Amino acid sequence: METYLAFLRDIMEQGVDRIDRTGTGTRAIFGYQMRFDLREDFPLLTTKSVHFKSVVAELLWFIKGDTNIRDLVLQGVRIWNEWPYAHYRKSSAYQGETLEDFIEKIKMDPHFAAKHGDLGPVYGRQWRAFEGREKTVDQLQEVLRLIKEEPTSRRMIVNSWNPPLLADMALPPCHMMFQFFVAENRLSCQLYQRSADAFLGVPFNIASYSLLTLMMAQVTGLKPGQFIHTIGDGHIYHDHVEQVALQLTRTPKQRPTVRLNPEIKDLFAFTRADISLEAYAPHPAIKGKVSV
Repeated sequence: METYLAFLRDIMEQGVDRIDRTGTGTRAIFGYQMRFDLREDFPLLTTKSVHFKSVVAELLWFIKGDTNIRDLVLQGVRIWNEWPYAHYRKSSAYQGETLEDFIEKIKMDPHFAAKHGDLGPVYGRQWRAFEGREKTVDQLQEVLRLIKEEPTSRRMIVNSWNPPLLADMALPPCHMMFQFFVAENRLSCQLYQRSADAFLGVPFNIASYSLLTLMMAQVTGLKPGQFIHTIGDGHIYHDHVEQVALQLTRTPKQRPTVRLNPEIKDLFAFTRADISLEAYAPHPAIKGKVSV
């Protein structure tokens, strides 16, 4: 994963310091691209441990069109917890609960979760029910159809950026659009990410869209090709600088592999049990605070 480490170095050495929406401050560059070969091994970061279980759970959550964190919470996945909690704290229902109290209520009370655990029309909603002119569009189904029936199409795109609905989202899409490309019986995917948290988010995004490409390839009878990650604003938060410096002292290890259940031929039939990670022996995790 030297490609990713080079991204971190470029931000640290060439980036400009900026004030951001969260007030944390960032060092940022604009316009960057990374390429990852998916033909053999899998681009899961080894210079720190990445929680692959959460990658899988979130991706399956997107694929089924879910936007409520309760399903993730019940699986022990915490990556989206801060956003609905921040919204809840501004509501009249807030009674001084901590984040831990809030998540326990989400877990134990389905009615509370239905009201306060939803993120609005975020990724899963846009992937599966993008609102257009008097109808919704299942973008994933349409892309699957195009890959199978019109593999040279340049319209194999899923777009999560729906301007009329951005104000209703807990967080507007950061990884906002992806496109597929078929050549020589291999499927490749390119993601455009408008905003990329280089330390916390990007390793997750690389793994998630690489996994999606493997899954899409299997169910369309293709082999995986490349994942191309194109980034707009790539940034390191000021409170992650020490963690990044530590990570850059570490030597990458051999990349792992991902195995999919070969019996699955329907994208929407995948479960966590159908996806396994093999030979992953990373350096220890490096913690960092998420900026909301």
